[in-house]
Amino acid sequence: MPVAIATFFIGGMFIFPLATLVLKLMGGSAALPKGHPSAALAMQSAFTVPLGLLVAIALGTYVPLLFFPASLIIVGAHCLVFISLYGMKLFAVLAGALITVGVVTLFWLPSLGNISGWLGAAVFLVFSAVLFRAQGETRRISASRTAAG
Repeated sequence: MPVAIATFFIGGMFIFPLATLVLKLMGGSAALPKGHPSAALAMQSAFTVPLGLLVAIALGTYVPLLFFPASLIIVGAHCLVFISLYGMKLFAVLAGALITVGVVTLFWLPSLGNISGWLGAAVFLVFSAVLFRAQGETRRISASRTAAG
């Protein structure tokens, strides 16, 4: 389990740079618009995950099966900020799904702790497609309003 914890922690550090690269390669914007009132909040919220994961690591040191459920709760809570940052209520559903998987596994089904990381990955996989599609629809609506106005 220590290898899984280290992999999760180190791999998590590459999520933002890789997402930025993919967005740029796809021709999209990888940053909030200049002057966005919540730009500082975006940076501050980025630090909540590694700091929260220290608690999950401590918990996982004593009960390894609880590391991933605790991590899902932390990452899910981090996603709540995205509702305001990106103006997409779908992030509330993503956050709720991650937090629910984490809480259920942590308190009622700890024996699923060893696969809860995979469950969280499945949630992210599904939501990446849903959020990508929703983001595209938002852009089309904005473009049509701009053209009409």
